[in-house]
Amino acid sequence: MDDNTPVIIGVGQVSERVGEPGYLERSPMDLAGAALKAAFTDAHARRSLPQALDTLVGVRQFEQSATRYSAPFGCADNVPRAIARRVGANPEHAIHEVVGGDRPQRLVGELAAEIAAGRSKLAAIAGAEALSTMRALLTRGETRDWSEHRRGDEEDRGPGPEGELANLGLSARPSERRAQMSEAQLDRGPGLEGIADRTAFKHGVAAPIFAYPLADNVRRERLGLSLADYRLEIGRLFAPFTRVAAANPHSAAPKEWSAEELATLNDRNRLIAEPYGRLVVSRDQVNQGAAMVLASVGEARRLGVPEDRWVHIHAVADCAEPTLLSRASMEQSPAAVAAISSALEIAGIGWEKLSAVDLYSCFAIPVFNLLDAFALDRDDPRGWTLTGGLPFFGGAGNNYSSHAIAEAVARCRAAPGSFALVGANGGTMSKYAAGVYSTAPADWSASRWQSLEKVKPAFAVLDTLDGEAVAETFTIQPGKAGEVATLVARAGDARVLANSADPGICAELRKGRVVGRPVRIEDDESGINRFWFL
Repeated sequence: MDDNTPVIIGVGQVSERVGEPGYLERSPMDLAGAALKAAFTDAHARRSLPQALDTLVGVRQFEQSATRYSAPFGCADNVPRAIARRVGANPEHAIHEVVGGDRPQRLVGELAAEIAAGRSKLAAIAGAEALSTMRALLTRGETRDWSEHRRGDEEDRGPGPEGELANLGLSARPSERRAQMSEAQLDRGPGLEGIADRTAFKHGVAAPIFAYPLADNVRRERLGLSLADYRLEIGRLFAPFTRVAAANPHSAAPKEWSAEELATLNDRNRLIAEPYGRLVVSRDQVNQGAAMVLASVGEARRLGVPEDRWVHIHAVADCAEPTLLSRASMEQSPAAVAAISSALEIAGIGWEKLSAVDLYSCFAIPVFNLLDAFALDRDDPRGWTLTGGLPFFGGAGNNYSSHAIAEAVARCRAAPGSFALVGANGGTMSKYAAGVYSTAPADWSASRWQSLEKVKPAFAVLDTLDGEAVAETFTIQPGKAGEVATLVARAGDARVLANSADPGICAELRKGRVVGRPVRIEDDESGINRFWFL
């Protein structure tokens, strides 16, 4: 192997649950620092790794992903340097990454390419969330000081388009969201690099938790299932995930659930947005940190890292999508399919060679999209999660896939020569990164990181419409003032959104098939489209 061949030499995970033995109320930076320290220890090096670290990337935590998110206890003003201080490192390059669940997996490709090119020898990625502790303290009326100032150069890549998305109109009800936003803010919507459209902000479905149901309902109608039957379909997908989460010591919710329990709406599993109940959406109330350390083969040898700790990066590929409303099919993500297909092609293997797989599972449709596209069995004995999945293990903000990669590394070490795949999703299936790992050597004389061309939009998206259209999909959001339905409809070669708070229309949407039904749409005085069936 060439001395510049990149390998993962150490991974670390830390977690704590409120009120359990050993609970320390650690801040996000303390959790991230502990995870990086654990990753250094995991490398079994004979020389000091912190002093040799030349690059450290801090994964952007929730409170720093958008200015609308509050940080009631403060936060670090230089995240990578704050993490570095906790392990005694002073890297030459300190990077604060943009928002996105795909970022840790994509960063593996970026840092591996830097190592292969000889521009880095030892690099690390670290991040953490402590939202569970924050909520517990606020509930008790207590406060902490998590703010800190750290000197040193930092490449702050900014929140990126998803951070901008989070700043625009994500209050509890669509009418309130519209009132919160200025025209200048709305005008920025179409420029968010495919994350969301202006009309999605206006109609209250820009946030992923309200946008993903639109995609899952497209799939549901294609399969001819009722809402109740599709909830059971989601339950059957996720029930095996809960068994993995129940056995994972780092899980935020280590409990096994049956498919029927996940599918049944009740006080504990309240409706979030049709067809999702609370139990099957990404869980952000976590106290989790994860980190990984990459080195060149030459540096790993110099530092005395045993070869049985090395895990090779056989491929990383990433791709981006247009907005959900402008895609050819709202239930599909060609970018995710392309990223995984390219990663497997670069690695020179097929699905049958994979022993361990983690598919990003913030909601059901990102998993279903890949199972459908590759004709994979939902009940494949390999399973589709290594952690337990984001609704059960926990959706640790932008850093979840760091936990998945840590688990993949452990699986590869436990079965030398086997292959693991990690798929990481960002936005509303807006961007995807995939990585293939194994202890078998990988030749990096040619780069194994590929960023693919962005998928092109297939539909125009209208802000307003006064006329007839054809229904395509919908979701219904509950609220204190009653339910609000959001409909996606086709008008020629364009799509349009419209809302209704009419209980009769909500009942009609739930009753039977919606796709293909003619509707009338009008723009009301508030700038929101309204619809009714013809």
